[in-house]
Amino acid sequence: MCGSPPSKLLRARITAMSATEPSDPNKLPFLPFALPEIGEAEIAEVVDTLRSGWVTTGPKARRFEQDFVAFLGDPSLEAIAVNSATAGLHLALEALGIGPGDEVITTTHTFTATAEVVRYLGADVKLVDVDPATLCIDVDAFEAAITPRTKAVMPVHYAGRAADMGRIAAIARRHGLKVVEDAAHALPTTCDGQLIGTLDSDVTVFSFYANKTITTGEGGMLVTRDAAIAARAKVMRLHGINRDAFDRFTAKVPSWYYEIVAPGFKYNLTDIAAALGIHQLQRAHAFQQRRAALAARYDALLADLPLILPPQPAAGDTHAWHLYVIRLAEDAPIGRDALIEALYAAGIGCSVHYIPLHLHPYWRERYDLQAEDFPKSQHAYERMLSIPLYSRMTEADVDRVATALRQALRG
Repeated sequence: MCGSPPSKLLRARITAMSATEPSDPNKLPFLPFALPEIGEAEIAEVVDTLRSGWVTTGPKARRFEQDFVAFLGDPSLEAIAVNSATAGLHLALEALGIGPGDEVITTTHTFTATAEVVRYLGADVKLVDVDPATLCIDVDAFEAAITPRTKAVMPVHYAGRAADMGRIAAIARRHGLKVVEDAAHALPTTCDGQLIGTLDSDVTVFSFYANKTITTGEGGMLVTRDAAIAARAKVMRLHGINRDAFDRFTAKVPSWYYEIVAPGFKYNLTDIAAALGIHQLQRAHAFQQRRAALAARYDALLADLPLILPPQPAAGDTHAWHLYVIRLAEDAPIGRDALIEALYAAGIGCSVHYIPLHLHPYWRERYDLQAEDFPKSQHAYERMLSIPLYSRMTEADVDRVATALRQALRG
């Protein structure tokens, strides 16, 4: 039934969403939910890194950081490579001084990493509902949730479409709040014509996880204009050491001395991962264009089905199309879980983005949350699934997914 907890079989299949399952000779190969596109340039750069002898954070991580600033086109920015977007969000909040007694507002409709980093620092999370059209944070709900304890807001650019950053920034300024953008889905997304990462936020954090729009396998990037935030993040990224390890180990004169100035973390990105990122970044716009073309094909093929299709970007803006999330219309003949089962039976992987945080035991119990507190996110969750979308897909793959959806929704 729509809205019921997923079956054990369904949960197992979602967990294995990116695996390629063996198929019998009479069936098409399994079409996974996501696959990275790794080319010969990335492979050659990784091999060069391995042969160089410098495989941890070093010259290629630094080059990736410099290239990222150049990609964003704003030399006032500083980019700090980290081993995950989770690490970047944690470093951002730590550098902003978030701690016990403070409160950070974010959306319930996100992956747990967005919220868990707040708890790492002993602060509290205030979850709010989403805009039902975009599934980004409901800006009115954000403003209504502000209390004297509120110190920051973390909007999430859901699926690659920008949140309403103009209104969010204006509200944050009025209330003296810091803004940390969770841009895990949002490269290269634009908002009011500007690339995400170049807006007037305190920090923006990107993800390069395996299924993201560009990948380093695992990895992320923290971007800021604030020199103090950048300096603190660099120190805390590597154990609180007050000197760059790369500089110490490549120096031509004795340079062994360093000091620990804070209890830092182990969040640095390796040169092996950065080698991938250097070339993936060069292809980011091409990847986006391919994803957008595939999304447009889905839009055309699915338009007459009982589905709510993903929202388009605001006029003049770019959608990164990290995800293509469909929702069953009220008159759909089957429920979400049954539709997922039908797609898997047709050899097509899919997922659900996301099981909202208010439904997970930790968040539900800590903050005494109820589904009725988040009616828009809850309703979307009960009817949503993410279907395959990645740059390696062919038009025939899209057609195959559309045909499977059409067959399942015949009723």
